[in-house]
Amino acid sequence: MKLTKEEIRRYSRHLIMPEVGMKGQEKLKKGSVLIIGAGGLGSPLGLYLAAAGVGHIGLVDFDVIDYSNLQRQILYNTEDVGKSKVETAKERLLKINPHIKVTAFPVAFSSENAMEISEDFDIIIDGTDNFPTRYLANDLSILTGKKNVFGSVFRFDGQVTVFGDPEGPCYRCLYPDPPPNGMVPSCSEGGVLGILPGIIGIMQATEAIKLITGEGNPLVGRLLTFDALGMKFKELKIKKDPDCVICSSKRSIHKLIDYQHFCGVQPHSADDGAHPLEIAPNELNDLLKKGTRPFLLDVRTPEENEICAIDGSVLIPLAKMASHLSEIPLDRDIVVICKVGSRSMDAVRLLQGWGYKKVKSLKGGVDQWAEEIDPDMPRY
Repeated sequence: MKLTKEEIRRYSRHLIMPEVGMKGQEKLKKGSVLIIGAGGLGSPLGLYLAAAGVGHIGLVDFDVIDYSNLQRQILYNTEDVGKSKVETAKERLLKINPHIKVTAFPVAFSSENAMEISEDFDIIIDGTDNFPTRYLANDLSILTGKKNVFGSVFRFDGQVTVFGDPEGPCYRCLYPDPPPNGMVPSCSEGGVLGILPGIIGIMQATEAIKLITGEGNPLVGRLLTFDALGMKFKELKIKKDPDCVICSSKRSIHKLIDYQHFCGVQPHSADDGAHPLEIAPNELNDLLKKGTRPFLLDVRTPEENEICAIDGSVLIPLAKMASHLSEIPLDRDIVVICKVGSRSMDAVRLLQGWGYKKVKSLKGGVDQWAEEIDPDMPRY
């Protein structure tokens, strides 16, 4: 893995540092990382690892670029909307550094393909935003003996650490069990400061470079948290769980499992028909046109409601619903509305527990309503 004349010129600012030098840069050229998620965290990760000269970068993401991504996913621009994330990212990274190899995996990362996809990479970098894939990345790291550079962002807060070291903890040591589905909103529902993934992603890239070169003190057993509003960093010590189900001597997990089921996520496909607790946008629209008007309960936040709302809906955020039951009629049909149908389904189940019988969730939320019924409604 000797450096070419062109590479020596490109990486000269690394080469004159005693902590990197020729040997360190050659390690980077030989290094390989798999970035799971080509979004907010994956963008700065890809850009900086490519520029640094990491020899082989893998990108896994089945998604396409959306307008809502452009506020933070700096690998992409407006003309890219609708294109594959990983294919577009691959093109950009090779323009930044043609001396590296980039492999794109435009698929959903799953327990069926994770082993095969990760086979040619030394380090796993978790740039995901959902619990099933985080647990999958963690367990893949432990079962394959590969380090896992973890990062997460939400609103103004971020976290970075390194899992998978034999002497350190894994993700399950920190979070043995996932929260119930719907209890923790995703960035699409809770929001994220556009700059934050850049900060956290760059820290993840730094940890990956340290692991490849063998320099510095990686964040093993240390969780670094960042509060953007207060501009404060904190370091929390995290210990290896002696009873961990996957990284301890008492291991009970020996293979990758169905993580969607493990995390309580039961996604519905676009054509999965009528769920008994859901009403399709066209069905609701027909009812409204006929004058059969159910009580429309919007459980989003006031900030979301300000962006757009279905006419005649009543805003009662999910977190405040229990204290506003007097405003929700027991004797009427109720349709609960959120952004994409997840929180509204949680609200339906809560209302059923409180004695409400005639209650359904709007399938796909205001997002699907805007797509199918009201094209003038802003989407976010």
